[in-house]
Amino acid sequence: MTLLTNLKTQFFTFFSAHKISPFGLILLTVLFLFSVDNTTFWSLGGSIFHGHPLSFAGFLLAVYFLTVAAFSLFGFVWTVKPFLMFIVILSAVTSYYMDRLGVVIDRDMIQNVMVTTVAESKHLVTVGFVTHVVLYGVLPAAVIACVKIKRHGLVRSVAVPVLTFGVSMALAAGLLMADLKSYSSILRERKDLMGSYQPGMPLVSAIRYAKLMTRTANLKVVAIGEDATKGAAYAADRKPVLTIVVAGETARSQNFSLNGYEKDTNPRLAQLPVISFADVNSCGTATAVSLPCMFSKFTRDAYSYEKGISHQNVLDIFDHAGLHVEWWDNNTGHKGIADRVGSRMMTAADGAEFCTSGECTDGVFMRALAEYAQTITRDTVLVLHHIGSHGPTYYLRYPDEFERFKPACRTAEFKNCTAGEIANSYDNTIAYTDEILAQTIEFLNGQTHLSTALVYVSDHGESLGEGGLYLHGSPYFMAPAYQTKVPMILWLSQAFQEQFEIDQACLVDQKDTTLSHDNLFHSLLGMMDIQTSEKDSALDIFASCRSNMKLVQK
Repeated sequence: MTLLTNLKTQFFTFFSAHKISPFGLILLTVLFLFSVDNTTFWSLGGSIFHGHPLSFAGFLLAVYFLTVAAFSLFGFVWTVKPFLMFIVILSAVTSYYMDRLGVVIDRDMIQNVMVTTVAESKHLVTVGFVTHVVLYGVLPAAVIACVKIKRHGLVRSVAVPVLTFGVSMALAAGLLMADLKSYSSILRERKDLMGSYQPGMPLVSAIRYAKLMTRTANLKVVAIGEDATKGAAYAADRKPVLTIVVAGETARSQNFSLNGYEKDTNPRLAQLPVISFADVNSCGTATAVSLPCMFSKFTRDAYSYEKGISHQNVLDIFDHAGLHVEWWDNNTGHKGIADRVGSRMMTAADGAEFCTSGECTDGVFMRALAEYAQTITRDTVLVLHHIGSHGPTYYLRYPDEFERFKPACRTAEFKNCTAGEIANSYDNTIAYTDEILAQTIEFLNGQTHLSTALVYVSDHGESLGEGGLYLHGSPYFMAPAYQTKVPMILWLSQAFQEQFEIDQACLVDQKDTTLSHDNLFHSLLGMMDIQTSEKDSALDIFASCRSNMKLVQK
C-alpha cells in the first residue's frame, strides 16, 4: 500500500511540476485522441487510401488541424483544462462503442440515448466499458487536471487562441486543396470515414441534436384525419372489434424461420394461419426514429423528427373515427405516439414471474390482456410495445426455460462470447417472441364475443457482428440489411375476415412483395375500414384484397 501511495504521489508531482501552454496542451491532447480513440477511423482510412500513403497523410494532417482549430475556441487559461478533460472522457466513451461495437454516434443515436431508460442503458455499462473509460478517459483527464498552465498577459492569452484558430484552419484548407478532387469524392462517397472519427462525430452530432431540440421546442401538434369515419363494415348487430398491433423491438427478418431462416425460430407461428411478409424495410435503425415514423402518415423519405412530433398519427385517426385506443408498453415508452390516447406501462404488478430480473419479459402482457378483453364493449385498437430482442443482454429477454438454442451468450460483453453464442442468444429472443405472438393469437381466437386481428411489425433490426457491427442505430445510408429488414406478421380471425370482407388468399399472394413501414399507416386504416382523406390506397396492402370491392373507398 505504501509503495502504491508513493507511486501515485510521484506521478501527480511530476505532472503538476511541469507547466505547459494552453496551445501545447491542445496539440498533445489532439495527438492523444488521434492515437488512442480512433482505431476504426485509422482502419477505414487505411483501406480507403490504400496505395496512396501521401494522400492519406495529408488527409490526416488536415483533420488534425481542423480539430486543433475547433479546440482552440476553448484555449483560454480558464477553460482549456475543463474542456479537454471532458473531451478525453467523451472520446473514451464513444470510441468504445465505435471500435468495439461499430456504433456510430450520430444525431439519431444521441436522440435515442436521450430518450432511453436507466433499465435499458445500464446493460451497456459493462466491466469492459468501465475499464476502457478509466484507462483512456479518466486517467488522461486526471493528468490534464494536474498539469500546470503557463499564464500570460491578457492580450497574449486572447491572441494565441485566435491565432491558433486562424493558422490551423489555413493549414487544414491548404492540405485539403492540395488534392481536393480526391478528398471531396471520398468525403461524399464514404461518409462512414468521418462518421467514425472521435470526438468529431459525437461533437457535431450533439450540436445538431441541440439545434433540433431548440427548433422543435414549441411546435404545435397539427390534427389529421378529423374527417375519419367507420366504413360499411361497422354495420349494426355485430361483435365489437379488437385489433392488436404489436410493435416489435430489434427483431430482424433474416432470423425468422417463417422467412426461410435455417433455425426453427418460429415453431408456434408456423402452426397458425399467419401471413409473414418477408421483404419489409424499416423507417430507421433506432427506436426513437422508427417507432414514431411507422405510426405517422409520412413515408421514410418525407419523415423528419419535426414532422413526427408536430402531426397526429394513425392512433389519433382511430380515435377520431370513434374507436377506443390504448398503448401498453414493456419497453422505453411510446415516444409521444400515445400522448392523446390511453397508455400504461407494464410492471411486476402485472405478472411478477415475468419480471424477476428487474425488467419484464413480454409474457407480462398476457394476464392483463385476458382481464382486459372481458371488459371490451367498444371497437378497440390495442398497441403492445414489446421489449422483444433488445440487446446487448439478449438472455434477459426470455425465461430460462425458453433457452432452446445453446450455448447462448449470457453477458453484455460480446468479446467474451463466440459468434455462435451471440446468435443463439438472439435466436432465443426470436423464439420467445414467436411463443408470445402465438399465445396472443390463440387467446384472440378464443374470444368468441369479439372480432379479432393481430398485426406484428418490428421497429428495426439488429447486427450480430456481421462486418464488425453489433446492435443497431447505424446511419441509414450505411446500415446493413440486418438493421433495416424487419418481420411483419398478420393474423385475422374468421369473424374479422367475414366482417371486413378480406380475401386472405389475396394477402398471401403479397407476402413476398417489397413493403416498408410506409405501408403501416395506410394498411391499418384499410384493414379497419376507416374512411379518411389521409389514407392512400396505393400504400394500403388491403385495398386490392376486399371480397366486396365496394368497401374500397379512399
